[in-house]
Amino acid sequence: MQKILPGQTHALYSVAQTRQIEALAAQRLPPHALMQRAGLALAKLALAVAPHAQRIWLACGPGNNGGDGLEAAVHLQRWGKHPLVSWLGQPGRAPVDALQAYQRLRQQGISLEEEAPTDVDLCIDAMLGIGAQTREPTGRLARWMAHINASAATVLSVDVPSGLSADTGRASTLHVQADHTLALLTLKPGLFMGQGRDAASTVWFDALDVEVGDDLALQPVAQLPLPPTARHRPHASHKGSFGDVAVVGGAAGLVGAALLAARAALNAGAGRVFVALLDGASPSVDSTRPELMFRRLEALDLSGKVTVFGCGAGTLTRPLIEQVLSATAPVVIDADALNSIAMSVDMQTTLTHRAARGAATVLTPHPLEAARLLHCTAADVQTDRLAAARTLCERFACTIVLKGSGTVIAAPGQTTVINPTGCAALASAGTGDVLAGMIGAGLAQSDSAFQASCRAVYRHGAIADAWPAGKPLTAGLLADTIN
Repeated sequence: MQKILPGQTHALYSVAQTRQIEALAAQRLPPHALMQRAGLALAKLALAVAPHAQRIWLACGPGNNGGDGLEAAVHLQRWGKHPLVSWLGQPGRAPVDALQAYQRLRQQGISLEEEAPTDVDLCIDAMLGIGAQTREPTGRLARWMAHINASAATVLSVDVPSGLSADTGRASTLHVQADHTLALLTLKPGLFMGQGRDAASTVWFDALDVEVGDDLALQPVAQLPLPPTARHRPHASHKGSFGDVAVVGGAAGLVGAALLAARAALNAGAGRVFVALLDGASPSVDSTRPELMFRRLEALDLSGKVTVFGCGAGTLTRPLIEQVLSATAPVVIDADALNSIAMSVDMQTTLTHRAARGAATVLTPHPLEAARLLHCTAADVQTDRLAAARTLCERFACTIVLKGSGTVIAAPGQTTVINPTGCAALASAGTGDVLAGMIGAGLAQSDSAFQASCRAVYRHGAIADAWPAGKPLTAGLLADTIN
């Protein structure tokens, strides 16, 4: 068993894949072995996260997730604890493994509680797991979920918090808010994005001594990445060794967005950063960052420069979009440029043709911008963030950075990444502009579009994670903290 933390790489599998792995393992192991292993793992973690707990309520659902809870109760009683077990199942309708766990429970002399007990030290949520319902919970299930959330006791969920989709991280209105979640057999993507990060809190993993072998030929639906390695800069280097970035954006009243992207590109290691503001009154110098070089757009040659396009750009003209998209150098497309492209089928076609020319492109939408590109709603995007990112990747043949809780990075020919860093400290204006500039700097230093995106997103989130609690993190401070 291990605690899942940023800095580790892990494969993430869907519910359907997990069921395949479970079925194959069950064929190879003695009957009921998997559930017995799961119950033992759950009981051990219960002791670890609440070592002084005596009265432990196990809220068990009718399926195998509930069976894991029943098995854990047997171990907890043997170890001197007082398990209080509530079960939504019925012996005549329970799955075979869960029925055996129920029989073992009764042989142990443990009785069932019809309703949620009071005054407990630990609540174990073994109600739904990966079998989470799409409809809102009702009846005893709803009462138990509400009781768990209202309890002052530590909450440990089995596999995923009840009411949370293991595949998407979407939660029903009423769902369990866990302090700890024990993922069994596989790690599921929903634990690391959307509402899953808040609902699951600290995630633990036990593979139950089952390895995902070649016989199933399963490719994970996503993965958690390793932290980026430090760049090595040879002594025999010069500013040209680390590439040029051109930031094109900053319409009237929105200049700050372009300057944030430019400062971020500079601090993230680009050799030179040029700025072409669209407000028609470009300054000659930024006194806080005199290294930035300002140019009139018509005088700026974009060839050979990574272009960060759209930060604070306002309404963009078609000729300007065509000028940027026709360049052979890499382009990072953000904010207003995304919105302008979303409104033009012709511009979308031009964007797609960049891949045929071998030109690298990164799109960095937040959910609403992604929805405009997909002609749906932001709620639709958030319902399945993995699917939304992959659809954009396939449609436009480029790297997608779908921002949000558990930023999703999808690229052609790559396993999709769910970034594990970042927090609500990033929920302020301009932090997305900073990210765009960081990605641009990575591209300028010869990273692939996917590598540059993964590196920048991870670093961007890690800065927020390390930020002092209670101290606001502005985009300007974020850009200045890049190292």
